[in-house]
Amino acid sequence: MKFTIERASLLRSLGHVQSVVERRNTIPILNNVLMNTGKGSLRLTATDMEIAIAETVPAETGANSAITAPAHTFYEIVRKLPDGAQVEVESSDGDSQITVRSGRYTSQLACLPPADFPALGDEDLPTRFTVPADAVRALIDHTRFAISTEETRYYLNGIYLHASKRDGTPVLRAVATDGHRLARFDVPLPKGAADMPGVIVPRKMVNEWRKLIDETDTDVEVALSDAKIRITFDDVTLTSKLIDGTFPDYERVIPKGNERIMDVPRKAFSDAVDRVSTISTEKSRAVKLAIRNGLVTLSATSLDQGSAEEQVEVDYAGEDMDVGFNSRYLLDIAGQIQGEKAQFRMGEATSAAIVGDSEDANALYVLMPMRV
Repeated sequence: MKFTIERASLLRSLGHVQSVVERRNTIPILNNVLMNTGKGSLRLTATDMEIAIAETVPAETGANSAITAPAHTFYEIVRKLPDGAQVEVESSDGDSQITVRSGRYTSQLACLPPADFPALGDEDLPTRFTVPADAVRALIDHTRFAISTEETRYYLNGIYLHASKRDGTPVLRAVATDGHRLARFDVPLPKGAADMPGVIVPRKMVNEWRKLIDETDTDVEVALSDAKIRITFDDVTLTSKLIDGTFPDYERVIPKGNERIMDVPRKAFSDAVDRVSTISTEKSRAVKLAIRNGLVTLSATSLDQGSAEEQVEVDYAGEDMDVGFNSRYLLDIAGQIQGEKAQFRMGEATSAAIVGDSEDANALYVLMPMRV
């Protein structure tokens, strides 16, 4: 095998595929990237057996052939080469070694036979639809912060993607929750998605998907079944197993009768939460909101550090109310709200609050209170 490729093109694609490779692997071949040469192209493939990525990039190639290379080491070598360099890769000693050359630089890397690389299944994925890249970015950005990291509740370790309706309008909906907060976001339902199964896309797939589409404005083709999802755009294909579990009935935790409405200036409120919570050394970083007519006083107290408070003017005409929230959760939600104001819809101080975006009805967040 032999190919020559411009350093920037190889680095970009290697950066994508090596991200999937786990740093600690008990199966040696999974530390490697598979490289296949075709007519004028190089195809890079990596997998951890749960998620797989393949990307095709132009290159000067000879006959069709395949080789593997240690993904992270190969990536670091290419990353440290100078801009504009040409990279030549050639296999030697059968499948056991590759030579990397660029200018006066040469290295030999031990590798494993391509025949050892796991075959990636090409199962039939019956549900297929296309989503604009900006809609995918919005779905992920507005929800992934609420994905649970508690491994025992594995069915919460991803984003629940499904077809739904809001006010009678069909939508593609993403939901994530960790039991303390819930994030929900809608985009128009794409053609072909109406009969899709509700699927839980795992955290790693969500993060890789988001990184990849940061570089494109093209539409994303989505194909899925009950067990697997595949996304394709440009020259990239990303495939992942889905979480085999039942996502909870999230509609039950969205309160229906919250009649205390408070509109807050998003940036001023977020900055105040950030400043006040600095005093707290507790993991929860609880912040108390003392809500009075037209004013909210945010305060935090720490046995070790002291106390802090700040007042923010708000639109509120309900009964006086004291409620506490996790400051980090408040900041996460505020960071996703695009409008100038965030709207809190509250019931009792001990019940969940709904937070919305004044300029985007597609977003909805639910936040459980804390004792303060």
